[in-house]
Amino acid sequence: MKSNPKQPNVSRNPWTWIPTLYFAQGLPYVAVMTISVIMYKRLGISNTDIALYTGWLYLPWVIKPFWSPFVDIISTKRRWTLTMQWLIAAAFAGIAFALPTPLWFSLTLAVFWMVGFTSATHDIAADGYYMLALSEHQQSLYVGIRSTFYRVATVVGQGLLVIIAGALETATGDIPLSWAIVFAILSLLFLGFALYHSWAMPKVESKAGKLRSASDVWREFVDVFAEFFRKKQVGVAIIFMLLYRLPEAQLVKLINPFLLDPAEAGGLGLSTAQVGVVYGTVGIIGLTLGGIVGGIVAARRGLGFWLRPMAWSMSLTCLTFVYLSFATDAPLAVVNICVFIEQFGYGFGFTAYMLYLIYFSEGHHRTAHYSICTGFMALGMMLPGMAAGWIQEAVGYQNFFIWTMICCLATIGVTYLIRIDPSFGVKK
Repeated sequence: MKSNPKQPNVSRNPWTWIPTLYFAQGLPYVAVMTISVIMYKRLGISNTDIALYTGWLYLPWVIKPFWSPFVDIISTKRRWTLTMQWLIAAAFAGIAFALPTPLWFSLTLAVFWMVGFTSATHDIAADGYYMLALSEHQQSLYVGIRSTFYRVATVVGQGLLVIIAGALETATGDIPLSWAIVFAILSLLFLGFALYHSWAMPKVESKAGKLRSASDVWREFVDVFAEFFRKKQVGVAIIFMLLYRLPEAQLVKLINPFLLDPAEAGGLGLSTAQVGVVYGTVGIIGLTLGGIVGGIVAARRGLGFWLRPMAWSMSLTCLTFVYLSFATDAPLAVVNICVFIEQFGYGFGFTAYMLYLIYFSEGHHRTAHYSICTGFMALGMMLPGMAAGWIQEAVGYQNFFIWTMICCLATIGVTYLIRIDPSFGVKK
């Protein structure tokens, strides 16, 4: 694997833009994948329909490799990133206006698709910018920070924003209006991100040169994919990308319905606001600590040393939901402890996955190759997630969470297939 080219002379401290960039990257994803699940559950949609329809919303992240080469070839990653942030702000405003209308379900699904495509393009550009602006060691050092703030966005989405939605539901008695206000807040946030990053993100790329012919662009497009599939261990790498997150792919669709469903339905019976508090307070502490610790230890001993311990961390902490499915009358304090353990384990274990995608993407077309990797990652989330609601309604929450523990064998097993340069990520 080749090392990154010499790092550009960047005067801006990476702390200035990495936390906010990856917070901004995470919010649209959590809005499409998680906030939509909670919102549709509160609006009376069944678990099967929620998992099926929101599962299809993964598609933009699955197929984004087909346009990622154009992001790599045309203009700069910084310009793509800022443009997508403006478009995401407009799309969130569209959802806010659609929710109070009679056609709210079809309209919001359509706009969520638009958010998905713009967010997927933002991912391509932001990840490419990250790899261009930082050295290899910095990438390892900050991967925990970027993963943490990405997951903080998830926690804020299903934490703080859900708390706000729950409070508005109580105050107004109007569920559609409450969620419309939440998406208006998201729209304003992205207006702020676009303005701030116009200043904070340093210009680390030269301006695009003269426009190339269509045949030149197509030739480079084909070369990008051909180069990717000629990489060593590409088959094993794809299996790893598809299966490492198999348990999470199913859990993520049913955790919030499980927390919201009453005890007679096998759930915990929490209110909308309580679900937000659990993930917006204790959860964020566990996630932050797990992500930061993961980045620090990976930078010291390398990905090769920590890959399997991190896989075990992701897997064993899933046991907390098995326990909660049998202890549906557990006090809120116990629920918080379980969430802390699960989020810490996930934050620690996910570090290895992100580092491996960076590792496998190295080369001339690192931005496009990283996008191809995340496309396989999204496919691995999409297909199991679409079936998760049907599985849960067929076997119940207890057996469903036991099934996800069985799926953890795939997470651990794939780590024994791949080979990693022991020096990758270690400070030289």
